[in-house]
Amino acid sequence: MSEGTPTKRRGDEGSNDTNEGSNALVLKKPRKDEIVVASDSSSKALSAVNRTSNLQAPIMLLTGHQAEVFSVKFSPLSGKHLASASADKTIMLWNVYGDCESYYVLRGHNGSILEVQWSTDEGYVFSASVDKTVGVWDTETGARLKRCKGHTNFVNSCCPSRRGIQYIVSGSDDCSAKIWDIRARNATATFRTQYPTTAVCFSDQADLVYTAGIDNCIKVWDVRKQQILRVMEGHTDTITGLRLSPDGYNLISNSMDDTVRMWDVRPWCPGSRELGTFQGITHNSEKTLLKVNWSPDGSKISGGSADRLVYIWDSQSKKILYRLPGHIGAVNEVDFHPLEPIIASASTDKNIYLGEIRY
Repeated sequence: MSEGTPTKRRGDEGSNDTNEGSNALVLKKPRKDEIVVASDSSSKALSAVNRTSNLQAPIMLLTGHQAEVFSVKFSPLSGKHLASASADKTIMLWNVYGDCESYYVLRGHNGSILEVQWSTDEGYVFSASVDKTVGVWDTETGARLKRCKGHTNFVNSCCPSRRGIQYIVSGSDDCSAKIWDIRARNATATFRTQYPTTAVCFSDQADLVYTAGIDNCIKVWDVRKQQILRVMEGHTDTITGLRLSPDGYNLISNSMDDTVRMWDVRPWCPGSRELGTFQGITHNSEKTLLKVNWSPDGSKISGGSADRLVYIWDSQSKKILYRLPGHIGAVNEVDFHPLEPIIASASTDKNIYLGEIRY
Protein backbone atom coordinates (compact mmCIF):
# COMPACT_ATOMS: atom_id res chain seq x y z
CA MET A 1 0.00 0.00 0.00
CA SER A 2 1.51 3.32 -1.04
CA GLU A 3 2.17 6.13 1.43
CA GLY A 4 -0.92 8.24 2.10
CA THR A 5 -3.39 5.54 1.08
CA PRO A 6 -6.35 5.75 3.44
CA THR A 7 -7.22 2.78 5.60
CA LYS A 8 -10.12 2.12 7.91
CA ARG A 9 -10.83 0.06 10.99
CA ARG A 10 -14.08 -0.95 12.69
CA GLY A 11 -14.51 -1.03 16.43
CA ASP A 12 -17.62 -3.21 16.52
CA GLU A 13 -18.47 -5.47 19.43
CA GLY A 14 -19.35 -9.12 19.25
CA SER A 15 -16.44 -10.50 17.19
CA ASN A 16 -12.67 -10.76 17.34
CA ASP A 17 -12.19 -12.05 13.82
CA THR A 18 -10.25 -10.28 11.12
CA ASN A 19 -12.15 -9.77 7.85
CA GLU A 20 -10.52 -11.71 5.06
CA GLY A 21 -8.91 -9.49 2.47
CA SER A 22 -9.71 -6.27 4.34
CA ASN A 23 -7.94 -3.65 6.44
CA ALA A 24 -11.05 -3.33 8.59
CA LEU A 25 -10.31 -4.96 11.94
CA VAL A 26 -13.33 -5.96 14.05
CA LEU A 27 -12.56 -5.79 17.76
CA LYS A 28 -14.56 -7.38 20.55
CA LYS A 29 -13.85 -4.41 22.85
CA PRO A 30 -12.48 -0.95 22.05
CA ARG A 31 -8.84 -0.59 22.98
CA LYS A 32 -7.63 2.21 25.21
CA ASP A 33 -6.61 4.29 22.22
CA GLU A 34 -10.02 3.97 20.55
CA ILE A 35 -13.03 6.18 21.08
CA VAL A 36 -15.71 4.75 23.33
CA VAL A 37 -19.21 5.94 22.58
CA ALA A 38 -20.59 6.55 26.06
CA SER A 39 -22.52 9.05 28.11
CA ASP A 40 -21.02 11.03 30.97
CA SER A 41 -22.60 8.59 33.44
CA SER A 42 -21.59 5.41 31.65
CA SER A 43 -18.50 4.07 29.92
CA LYS A 44 -20.23 1.20 28.11
CA ALA A 45 -19.74 0.88 24.36
CA LEU A 46 -22.89 0.69 22.27
CA SER A 47 -23.70 -2.94 21.67
CA ALA A 48 -24.19 -4.41 18.22
CA VAL A 49 -27.83 -5.17 19.03
CA ASN A 50 -28.63 -1.60 20.06
CA ARG A 51 -27.59 0.34 17.01
CA THR A 52 -28.70 3.94 16.41
CA SER A 53 -27.43 4.58 12.87
CA ASN A 54 -26.60 3.07 9.50
CA LEU A 55 -22.85 3.12 10.08
CA GLN A 56 -21.19 -0.17 9.24
CA ALA A 57 -20.09 -0.41 12.89
CA PRO A 58 -20.81 1.71 15.98
CA ILE A 59 -17.28 3.13 15.79
CA MET A 60 -15.26 3.67 12.61
CA LEU A 61 -11.64 4.83 12.53
CA LEU A 62 -10.53 6.69 9.39
CA THR A 63 -6.80 6.95 8.76
CA GLY A 64 -4.87 8.33 5.82
CA HIS A 65 -3.79 11.85 6.72
CA GLN A 66 -0.05 12.14 7.33
CA ALA A 67 -0.27 15.00 9.86
CA GLU A 68 -2.67 16.68 12.28
CA VAL A 69 -6.32 16.82 11.19
CA PHE A 70 -7.61 20.31 11.99
CA SER A 71 -11.16 20.23 10.64
CA VAL A 72 -13.89 17.74 9.72
CA LYS A 73 -17.39 18.30 8.29
CA PHE A 74 -20.28 16.13 7.12
CA SER A 75 -21.95 17.02 3.83
CA PRO A 76 -24.93 19.10 5.01
CA LEU A 77 -27.79 17.62 2.97
CA SER A 78 -27.31 13.88 2.61
CA GLY A 79 -24.63 13.25 5.20
CA LYS A 80 -23.22 10.61 2.85
CA HIS A 81 -19.82 12.27 2.65
CA LEU A 82 -17.21 13.73 4.99
CA ALA A 83 -14.49 16.31 4.32
CA SER A 84 -11.34 16.55 6.43
CA ALA A 85 -8.49 19.08 6.34
CA SER A 86 -4.98 18.53 7.59
CA ALA A 87 -1.52 19.93 8.21
CA ASP A 88 -0.39 17.56 5.44
CA LYS A 89 -1.75 20.18 2.98
CA THR A 90 -4.58 17.96 1.73
CA ILE A 91 -8.36 17.71 1.98
CA MET A 92 -9.77 14.20 1.97
CA LEU A 93 -13.34 13.37 0.95
CA TRP A 94 -14.75 10.20 2.50
CA ASN A 95 -17.80 8.00 2.14
CA VAL A 96 -19.59 7.90 5.49
CA TYR A 97 -21.27 4.54 4.95
CA GLY A 98 -19.86 1.13 4.08
CA ASP A 99 -16.12 0.84 4.60
CA CYS A 100 -15.69 4.64 4.83
CA GLU A 101 -13.23 4.81 1.96
CA SER A 102 -11.63 8.07 0.90
CA TYR A 103 -12.61 8.76 -2.71
CA TYR A 104 -10.74 12.02 -3.32
CA VAL A 105 -7.55 13.58 -1.99
CA LEU A 106 -7.61 17.28 -2.90
CA ARG A 107 -4.15 18.76 -3.39
CA GLY A 108 -3.14 22.31 -4.23
CA HIS A 109 -2.56 24.19 -1.00
CA ASN A 110 1.05 24.96 -0.11
CA GLY A 111 0.51 24.93 3.64
CA SER A 112 -1.57 23.46 6.44
CA ILE A 113 -5.34 23.64 5.96
CA LEU A 114 -6.99 24.97 9.11
CA GLU A 115 -10.68 24.74 8.24
CA VAL A 116 -12.92 23.03 5.69
CA GLN A 117 -16.58 23.78 4.89
CA TRP A 118 -19.25 22.49 2.48
CA SER A 119 -21.57 24.64 0.42
CA THR A 120 -25.23 24.18 1.34
CA ASP A 121 -25.91 22.24 -1.89
CA GLU A 122 -22.82 20.01 -1.38
CA GLY A 123 -21.45 21.09 -4.75
CA TYR A 124 -18.38 22.81 -3.35
CA VAL A 125 -15.89 22.48 -0.53
CA PHE A 126 -14.11 25.57 0.80
CA SER A 127 -10.78 25.60 2.63
CA ALA A 128 -8.72 28.08 4.67
CA SER A 129 -4.95 27.65 4.62
CA VAL A 130 -1.75 29.05 6.06
CA ASP A 131 -0.62 29.59 2.45
CA LYS A 132 -2.71 32.81 2.66
CA THR A 133 -5.47 31.58 0.33
CA VAL A 134 -9.02 30.26 0.38
CA GLY A 135 -9.68 27.28 -1.89
CA VAL A 136 -12.90 26.46 -3.76
CA TRP A 137 -13.17 22.81 -4.81
CA ASP A 138 -15.64 20.90 -7.02
CA THR A 139 -16.89 17.91 -5.03
CA GLU A 140 -17.92 15.99 -8.19
CA THR A 141 -14.51 16.10 -9.87
CA GLY A 142 -12.14 16.98 -7.03
CA ALA A 143 -10.76 19.88 -9.06
CA ARG A 144 -9.85 23.21 -7.52
CA LEU A 145 -12.06 25.81 -9.18
CA LYS A 146 -10.72 28.94 -7.56
CA ARG A 147 -7.84 30.13 -5.43
CA CYS A 148 -8.92 33.24 -3.55
CA LYS A 149 -5.83 35.43 -3.12
CA GLY A 150 -5.76 38.69 -1.18
CA HIS A 151 -4.81 37.93 2.40
CA THR A 152 -1.20 38.64 3.35
CA ASN A 153 -0.93 36.16 6.21
CA PHE A 154 -2.34 32.84 7.40
CA VAL A 155 -6.06 32.30 6.71
CA ASN A 156 -7.40 30.79 9.92
CA SER A 157 -11.09 30.35 9.18
CA CYS A 158 -13.71 30.36 6.43
CA CYS A 159 -17.49 30.14 6.35
CA PRO A 160 -19.95 29.97 3.42
CA SER A 161 -23.27 31.79 3.22
CA ARG A 162 -26.34 29.62 3.80
CA ARG A 163 -28.58 30.75 0.95
CA GLY A 164 -28.67 32.66 -2.32
CA ILE A 165 -25.49 33.56 -4.15
CA GLN A 166 -22.53 31.62 -2.77
CA TYR A 167 -20.32 33.90 -0.71
CA ILE A 168 -17.46 32.94 1.59
CA VAL A 169 -16.08 34.94 4.50
CA SER A 170 -12.49 34.35 5.62
CA GLY A 171 -10.47 35.52 8.62
CA SER A 172 -6.72 35.97 8.68
CA ASP A 173 -3.70 36.79 10.80
CA ASP A 174 -3.34 39.89 8.59
CA CYS A 175 -5.95 41.56 10.86
CA SER A 176 -8.77 41.35 8.37
CA ALA A 177 -11.82 39.40 7.26
CA LYS A 178 -12.77 39.25 3.58
CA ILE A 179 -15.88 38.27 1.65
CA TRP A 180 -15.47 36.37 -1.61
CA ASP A 181 -17.95 35.82 -4.43
CA ILE A 182 -16.92 32.61 -6.20
CA ARG A 183 -17.83 34.27 -9.51
CA ALA A 184 -15.45 37.20 -8.97
CA ARG A 185 -11.68 37.38 -9.01
CA ASN A 186 -11.05 39.54 -5.96
CA ALA A 187 -12.63 39.96 -2.54
CA THR A 188 -15.86 41.95 -2.61
CA ALA A 189 -15.45 43.39 0.90
CA THR A 190 -12.73 43.70 3.54
CA PHE A 191 -13.24 44.29 7.26
CA ARG A 192 -10.17 45.65 9.02
CA THR A 193 -9.51 44.60 12.61
CA GLN A 194 -6.87 45.73 15.06
CA TYR A 195 -5.75 42.19 15.84
CA PRO A 196 -5.45 38.87 13.95
CA THR A 197 -8.81 37.27 13.14
CA THR A 198 -9.01 33.64 14.22
CA ALA A 199 -12.68 32.79 13.58
CA VAL A 200 -15.44 34.04 11.25
CA CYS A 201 -19.10 33.28 10.58
CA PHE A 202 -21.99 34.60 8.46
CA SER A 203 -25.41 35.43 9.85
CA ASP A 204 -28.35 33.43 8.52
CA GLN A 205 -29.12 35.99 5.80
CA ALA A 206 -25.43 36.80 5.16
CA ASP A 207 -26.15 40.46 5.88
CA LEU A 208 -23.89 40.31 8.95
CA VAL A 209 -20.43 38.91 9.57
CA TYR A 210 -19.15 37.78 12.97
CA THR A 211 -15.40 37.97 13.56
CA ALA A 212 -13.31 37.02 16.58
CA GLY A 213 -9.64 37.06 17.40
CA ILE A 214 -6.94 37.50 19.99
CA ASP A 215 -8.68 40.54 21.49
CA ASN A 216 -11.14 38.11 23.16
CA CYS A 217 -14.34 39.69 21.74
CA ILE A 218 -16.81 39.04 18.92
CA LYS A 219 -17.44 41.86 16.46
CA VAL A 220 -20.69 42.04 14.49
CA TRP A 221 -20.27 43.73 11.10
CA ASP A 222 -22.89 45.18 8.76
CA VAL A 223 -21.88 43.77 5.37
CA ARG A 224 -23.43 46.58 3.32
CA LYS A 225 -22.00 49.44 5.38
CA GLN A 226 -18.80 47.52 6.32
CA GLN A 227 -19.11 48.92 9.82
CA ILE A 228 -19.19 47.35 13.29
CA LEU A 229 -22.74 47.19 14.68
CA ARG A 230 -21.85 45.85 18.10
CA VAL A 231 -19.13 44.10 20.10
CA MET A 232 -19.91 41.11 22.34
CA GLU A 233 -17.55 40.75 25.27
CA GLY A 234 -17.18 38.05 27.92
CA HIS A 235 -14.31 35.79 26.93
CA THR A 236 -10.95 36.44 28.59
CA ASP A 237 -8.68 34.85 25.98
CA THR A 238 -8.43 34.24 22.23
CA ILE A 239 -11.59 32.94 20.52
CA THR A 240 -10.78 29.96 18.30
CA GLY A 241 -14.14 28.97 16.78
CA LEU A 242 -17.56 30.43 15.92
CA ARG A 243 -20.75 28.72 14.73
CA LEU A 244 -24.28 29.96 14.10
CA SER A 245 -27.27 27.93 15.31
CA PRO A 246 -29.52 26.20 12.74
CA ASP A 247 -32.31 28.76 13.39
CA GLY A 248 -29.88 31.67 13.10
CA TYR A 249 -30.73 33.08 16.54
CA ASN A 250 -27.70 32.05 18.57
CA LEU A 251 -23.93 31.95 18.15
CA ILE A 252 -21.47 29.74 20.03
CA SER A 253 -17.79 30.46 20.55
CA ASN A 254 -14.84 28.37 21.74
CA SER A 255 -12.07 30.23 23.57
CA MET A 256 -8.63 29.69 25.05
CA ASP A 257 -10.16 30.74 28.39
CA ASP A 258 -11.39 27.11 28.49
CA THR A 259 -15.06 27.94 27.94
CA VAL A 260 -17.63 27.70 25.20
CA ARG A 261 -20.20 30.51 25.34
CA MET A 262 -23.58 31.06 23.73
CA TRP A 263 -24.76 34.45 22.45
CA ASP A 264 -28.12 35.87 21.37
CA VAL A 265 -27.53 37.44 17.96
CA ARG A 266 -31.10 38.46 17.12
CA PRO A 267 -31.35 42.14 16.03
CA TRP A 268 -33.36 43.02 19.13
CA CYS A 269 -32.24 41.23 22.25
CA PRO A 270 -33.97 41.64 25.62
CA GLY A 271 -31.27 41.70 28.30
CA SER A 272 -27.74 40.36 28.03
CA ARG A 273 -26.61 38.80 24.77
CA GLU A 274 -24.48 36.25 26.60
CA LEU A 275 -26.77 33.28 27.29
CA GLY A 276 -24.51 30.93 29.19
CA THR A 277 -21.19 29.16 29.54
CA PHE A 278 -20.29 25.55 28.79
CA GLN A 279 -17.49 24.13 30.94
CA GLY A 280 -15.14 21.19 30.52
CA ILE A 281 -12.91 21.89 27.53
CA THR A 282 -9.24 22.79 27.85
CA HIS A 283 -6.71 24.51 25.64
CA ASN A 284 -2.96 24.05 25.96
CA SER A 285 0.35 25.58 24.88
CA GLU A 286 -0.13 24.33 21.30
CA LYS A 287 -2.70 27.13 20.82
CA THR A 288 -4.69 25.12 18.29
CA LEU A 289 -7.81 26.78 16.88
CA LEU A 290 -10.39 24.44 18.40
CA LYS A 291 -13.84 24.56 16.76
CA VAL A 292 -17.49 24.32 17.86
CA ASN A 293 -20.60 22.98 16.12
CA TRP A 294 -24.38 22.57 16.57
CA SER A 295 -26.46 19.45 16.14
CA PRO A 296 -29.00 19.79 13.28
CA ASP A 297 -31.92 20.39 15.66
CA GLY A 298 -29.97 22.85 17.84
CA SER A 299 -30.39 20.71 20.96
CA LYS A 300 -26.69 19.91 21.34
CA ILE A 301 -23.33 21.55 20.78
CA SER A 302 -19.86 20.10 20.47
CA GLY A 303 -16.46 21.50 21.29
CA GLY A 304 -12.88 20.62 20.50
CA SER A 305 -10.58 20.21 23.48
CA ALA A 306 -6.86 19.74 24.11
CA ASP A 307 -7.45 17.06 26.77
CA ARG A 308 -8.06 14.46 24.01
CA LEU A 309 -11.78 14.18 24.78
CA VAL A 310 -14.87 14.81 22.66
CA TYR A 311 -17.33 17.13 24.45
CA ILE A 312 -21.04 17.35 23.72
CA TRP A 313 -23.41 19.48 25.81
CA ASP A 314 -27.15 20.00 26.03
CA SER A 315 -27.63 23.48 24.57
CA GLN A 316 -30.37 24.40 27.06
CA SER A 317 -29.19 22.95 30.37
CA LYS A 318 -25.47 23.47 29.56
CA LYS A 319 -24.78 20.00 31.03
CA ILE A 320 -22.22 17.64 29.53
CA LEU A 321 -24.00 14.78 27.77
CA TYR A 322 -20.94 13.03 26.36
CA ARG A 323 -17.26 13.19 27.22
CA LEU A 324 -15.71 10.61 24.96
CA PRO A 325 -12.16 9.22 25.11
CA GLY A 326 -10.28 7.56 22.28
CA HIS A 327 -8.03 10.12 20.63
CA ILE A 328 -4.41 10.35 21.72
CA GLY A 329 -4.03 13.99 20.67
CA ALA A 330 -6.02 17.20 20.98
CA VAL A 331 -9.52 17.01 19.48
CA ASN A 332 -9.68 19.92 17.06
CA GLU A 333 -13.26 19.62 15.82
CA VAL A 334 -16.39 17.53 16.36
CA ASP A 335 -19.24 17.66 13.82
CA PHE A 336 -22.79 16.27 13.82
CA HIS A 337 -24.31 14.25 10.98
CA PRO A 338 -27.29 16.11 9.44
CA LEU A 339 -29.71 13.15 9.52
CA GLU A 340 -28.52 10.49 11.96
CA PRO A 341 -27.10 10.41 15.51
CA ILE A 342 -23.49 10.20 14.31
CA ILE A 343 -20.54 12.41 15.20
CA ALA A 344 -17.14 12.83 13.56
CA SER A 345 -14.04 13.95 15.44
CA ALA A 346 -10.69 15.16 14.09
CA SER A 347 -7.47 15.19 16.09
CA THR A 348 -3.81 16.08 16.11
CA ASP A 349 -3.21 12.32 16.33
CA LYS A 350 -3.88 12.27 12.54
CA ASN A 351 -7.05 10.22 13.00
CA ILE A 352 -10.78 10.72 12.42
CA TYR A 353 -13.45 8.80 14.30
CA LEU A 354 -17.08 8.27 13.36
CA GLY A 355 -19.28 7.14 16.23
CA GLU A 356 -22.91 6.64 17.16
CA ILE A 357 -24.56 8.60 19.95
CA ARG A 358 -28.12 8.74 21.25
CA TYR A 359 -30.40 11.71 20.55
